[in-house]
Amino acid sequence: MEARLPALLLGLLQGTTEFLPVSSSGHLALAKLLFSIEDAPLAYDVLLHFATMLATLVYFGRDILSLLMEWLAGFTSADLRGEGWRTGWAVLAGTAVTAMIGLPLKPVVVMAAEMPWAVGAGLLLTAALLWGASLSHRAGEGREGSVSPLKGALVGIAQGFAVLPGVSRSGATMVAGLKLGMGSGEAFRLSFLMSVPAVLGATLLEARGLLPLGTGGGAVVTLPEGWVAGMMVAFASGLCSLALLRRMVAAGRWRPFAVYCALAGIAAIFLT
Repeated sequence: MEARLPALLLGLLQGTTEFLPVSSSGHLALAKLLFSIEDAPLAYDVLLHFATMLATLVYFGRDILSLLMEWLAGFTSADLRGEGWRTGWAVLAGTAVTAMIGLPLKPVVVMAAEMPWAVGAGLLLTAALLWGASLSHRAGEGREGSVSPLKGALVGIAQGFAVLPGVSRSGATMVAGLKLGMGSGEAFRLSFLMSVPAVLGATLLEARGLLPLGTGGGAVVTLPEGWVAGMMVAFASGLCSLALLRRMVAAGRWRPFAVYCALAGIAAIFLT
């Protein structure tokens, strides 16, 4: 059992911090410092991301199917171009902008991930964003049904810069949506609909490292003991985190996350 603890802990961290606005990259960096957890094997990292992406697909399954059908129907008639049509194009626009910003930042991300003070600075930035949202946005404000491709592209800017360690993707995108006048439910949904292609793309890029580099030999895949249980923990904790976050966003409760990120950021800086 003791040999499985690192795999289970990484699964729990991935499942909870991937969705809650507290930055998964920041928490993984802190876990390595505090508990001497080594980097997960690439294959296990890919599987954990797959587990949390699967949790997103399960949680938003009906929304995704409904919006996809509405988006496709919009190609057949202009009269059918409603919310699903606008949201579909918003997700595509946001994904394109995210890629244009996030991919060139990869060398910076790799370098910053090795510097705890940089991760701490990202967490403090996340705390400031969430605290600002708590001051400027009350529960029930914003207008549902106001999503558009332009707003999707602007939220994509926030998602692109959220690749920086310590900056929460979910926090940055939801706050951006609220600032653009979206209702809390719509900002929440758009944030995680946009996360599916972003996480899928990042996972596929990571998975390329598992492919053989030469001919005549296969890639060596290393998985830690307890990796199946770790994936199950990531999936289950991901579903719980999404349900919790939806309720807290609807209630406008950003401050607990802001305080937590501030404390984690200060800890990361002073642990260097």
